[in-house]
Amino acid sequence: MRPLDGITVVSLEHAVAAPLCTRHLADQGARVIKIERPGSGDFARGYDTRARGMASHFVWANRSKESLTLDLKAPAARPVLDRLLTRADVLVQNLAPGAAARLGLGHDTLKVDHPRMIVCDISGYGADGPDRDRKAYDLLIQAEAGFLSVTGQADAPAKAGISVADIAAGVYAYSNILTALIQRGRTGTGSHIDISMLEAMAEWMGYPMYYAMDGAPPPPRAGAAHATIFPYGPFTAGDGVDVMLGLQNDREWRAFCTQVLDRPALTEDARFATNHQRAAHAAELREIIHAGFAAFSAEEVLTRLDAAGIANARVNDMAGLWAHAQLAARDRWREVPSPSGPLPALLPPGGLSGMPARMDAVPALGEHTGALLTELGFSEVEIGKLAEDKVI
Repeated sequence: MRPLDGITVVSLEHAVAAPLCTRHLADQGARVIKIERPGSGDFARGYDTRARGMASHFVWANRSKESLTLDLKAPAARPVLDRLLTRADVLVQNLAPGAAARLGLGHDTLKVDHPRMIVCDISGYGADGPDRDRKAYDLLIQAEAGFLSVTGQADAPAKAGISVADIAAGVYAYSNILTALIQRGRTGTGSHIDISMLEAMAEWMGYPMYYAMDGAPPPPRAGAAHATIFPYGPFTAGDGVDVMLGLQNDREWRAFCTQVLDRPALTEDARFATNHQRAAHAAELREIIHAGFAAFSAEEVLTRLDAAGIANARVNDMAGLWAHAQLAARDRWREVPSPSGPLPALLPPGGLSGMPARMDAVPALGEHTGALLTELGFSEVEIGKLAEDKVI
């Protein structure tokens, strides 16, 4: 058995945060029933067509789920939803603020008939407070949480290249649901989980917040370099290719000078004696490093850094990540079915020993509607009527 075999999750989800949460639950064996709008579905299905005709976000966050089309605003949809909820252990939703409550899907309403149900609401700002009704998208939360103030170049902020606020919220929703399932196993009762994208990002911003506490200056935007440690970031080798390296202490600095740059005298240079001094003289030190690297290709620099025990990395693009030798060596790739045919997919990080990963299909819109309604006890005539009225 997988850890969550036998757990049923009903999800009113779209975009990234809730779908990523429920995909992680599905990875562990949960049955995830994804309710989608008839005709269009999760709007993330339409973001792009880059994954062999399917949307890249959708393919990533929605494998191993069942898709049920259902117009939640139609009165005839309510019996379907009620029968689903009688079987659900978990309800996850990231609808617009207040929408779930208007549909009678708030925790206070549901716990009367479903005391064991775990209800997880994901929103931009949380269930109360002055911002509770504000719409929230990933970039907007990056801005509200101060992320843009520490990310980018000195003269211009930059957003993260991935949906970092959505991902933070989805991961916290996932871990809170696992915790709630453990608690239910002890107490027999469900829980209400209120996940705020702002609070998830604020937690991830802990280091720069503490760095700037009591009115101290915040860490400066430093592009791909570290804001307070130097040298730590990208440096260009003689073949024009960037390598990433990071020095964490003075012992590594001495090894870097003697074994990588072949300039042991630098260890006696007072300008670079400590990290604070190296950061204060970063422009001068950067010129010295680039001059030293000019005689070597990027691969030669990486070899020298490895020999000196200095942490380093290639600055990969997406093609480099697809072809990453470490992922291949650890057998991390699988194939999953999809409406567009087989697609490569990475195994979920971690995993339990002896437990095969669940890697099921990415669903087509409404693919499981008929089978689910039949399972719930609806007749062919009733299903036909729901389809005719465009409820499903």
